[in-house]
Amino acid sequence: MPPQQELRPPHEPRAEVHPQEPRQARQESRPESRQESPPEPRQDRPEPQREAPEARPGTGADGRDVPEDTPEAPEEPAALPARPQGRGADTRALTQVLFGQLKGLEPGTSEHHRVRGALIEANLPLVRYAAARFRSRNEPMEDVVQVGTIGLINAIDRFDPERGVQFPTFAMPTVVGEIKRYFRDNVRTVHVPRRLHELWVQVNAATEDLTTLHGRTPTTPEIAERLRISEDEVLSCIEAGRSYHATSLEAAQEGDGMPGLLDRLGYEDPELAGVEHRDLVRHLLVQLPEREQRILLLRYYNNLTQSQISAELGVSQMHVSRLLARSFARLRSANRIEA
Repeated sequence: MPPQQELRPPHEPRAEVHPQEPRQARQESRPESRQESPPEPRQDRPEPQREAPEARPGTGADGRDVPEDTPEAPEEPAALPARPQGRGADTRALTQVLFGQLKGLEPGTSEHHRVRGALIEANLPLVRYAAARFRSRNEPMEDVVQVGTIGLINAIDRFDPERGVQFPTFAMPTVVGEIKRYFRDNVRTVHVPRRLHELWVQVNAATEDLTTLHGRTPTTPEIAERLRISEDEVLSCIEAGRSYHATSLEAAQEGDGMPGLLDRLGYEDPELAGVEHRDLVRHLLVQLPEREQRILLLRYYNNLTQSQISAELGVSQMHVSRLLARSFARLRSANRIEA
């Protein structure tokens, strides 16, 4: 007879045995002998709202103590827009934003001063561009930029964004005009005719080009040939260019330690003023007697007094005075005859 198989209820599954499964895994796979009944579903009931504790004086919303005399935090000023790193359109956009902020501020306030300073800083490249046009004047570029900045400030104060004009277009004539006024009033020491000034600009440009071409300072004939003008005009332009610069007499010359120009100038010789007069009367003196010629030479060439002349000649001072008067009369008479 075949062995009888164990009968199991149909609803109870047959447990599978894994011989190589760890003991712990088999223990976990065993159903718990004690089954707990599932918890009954809990009906959600609205929780009663708790009333917030009434804030006491001197306490905050979280109940912490707050000093009663704590001052309110001051309002921070509106931050300026970040300055763009690019140029051109970015600078114009920043300028428009700053002018929009400046329009709503009262002049004289710290906020107005701050925005106005940001406008000046943003448009300084415009001043440097205008100042570079005057580089040939050999004036310190820092001074020219400072003068141009004054024109920029005047343009900012007078600019109206509602007119529809770009600020660089409006400001450039003001900046250039301020720089030209500086050269006209403070730099030029001698008035130069306009034609000569325009020609000097061409001579200066030709000098730079020829210096770069030949590697040396060009000669006057080379400059004249380059510009197709005479050498005299070139020399006149060079002399006119010197009128833009005034040299201090106290400035050191040719390096440190050298005396100034004032220390090297000669003193004023009083005898130079009478050179022409002596040359004019020389041919008249030969017409006088020898004694009177000697008296005039001692008096006006050797600068002796009448008493010294009297001691030199052995005569009285009164006699010397009469001889001088007679000599003058003869010289006047001879001069009238020649005239």
